[in-house]
Amino acid sequence: MQRRTFLRNSALSAGMLALSSKNLMAAIMQQPAYKMKTLRGDIGIFTERGGTIGYYPSKEGYYVIDSEFPDQAKHLIEALQSQKEMPIRMLINTHHHGDHTGGNIAFKGLAQNVVGHVNCLANYKRVAEQSKTEDKQLFQDMTFGDSWKHKAGKEHIRTYYFGAAHTNGDAIIHFENANVAHMGDLLFNQLAPYIDRSAGANIKSWIQVLEKTQKTFSKDTLFIFGHAGNPDNVTGNLDDIAAFKNYLEKLLAFTAEQIKAGKTKAEIVKIPEIPGISWKGSGAERSFSAAYDELTSM
Repeated sequence: MQRRTFLRNSALSAGMLALSSKNLMAAIMQQPAYKMKTLRGDIGIFTERGGTIGYYPSKEGYYVIDSEFPDQAKHLIEALQSQKEMPIRMLINTHHHGDHTGGNIAFKGLAQNVVGHVNCLANYKRVAEQSKTEDKQLFQDMTFGDSWKHKAGKEHIRTYYFGAAHTNGDAIIHFENANVAHMGDLLFNQLAPYIDRSAGANIKSWIQVLEKTQKTFSKDTLFIFGHAGNPDNVTGNLDDIAAFKNYLEKLLAFTAEQIKAGKTKAEIVKIPEIPGISWKGSGAERSFSAAYDELTSM
């Protein structure tokens, strides 16, 4: 947490000693729940509620990766501007899900451009139209295909799209000089993933996407993950990429074995965990359900 927030929290804590229990709870609820951390090369992360946000303060303005939800996006914007008042140069979305784009609307009139993969925009618009919430969204005005490059002050941003995975529109955002790569929800660290088949998710392809990630980036690359079983573990390295790839491989193989043994979907989703995977609160049911549907639709 930034020094400014720490000092404010310390002052609040001292003042709480004199409060009644009712007022104490009210005061606690008013404290900022978010955390901000600088990684390297001035690249930072913001966590509160939703997918991990990345940010970079260039001389020309802030570059922000994902936006969580509206309130959280406002907290981020306020925190960044309190550090240094600058324009928001770009907001880049890793994919379309609401916990990564719900806060886009807070950047309306602030971000000069909103960027995402072409499938990210298509999925985003489709979901908004279905829920009739187009007026609460800020859609991408710049899109890319397999790759896109942009010079951001002393940094070079490059995006990678390796195919369908968590959805069919997930991109990796790489800050090349700092060698920090935001994976979005291509990586759930020690946590069962959400596999959105309605948006083109494909587990077999996801494994291939992670293989390409392993070949593209180096052992020195610092990865930012969308979510983690332990919310403090939203960054990692190639070992974490390998561990999640192993999870998906075991998921498909074990589900295929169960189908071959004559198990129904209802029976398979009741299995508490994938053999060899002991992640706390693994949420195996949702993984088994998606794997069953994928394998039986071939």
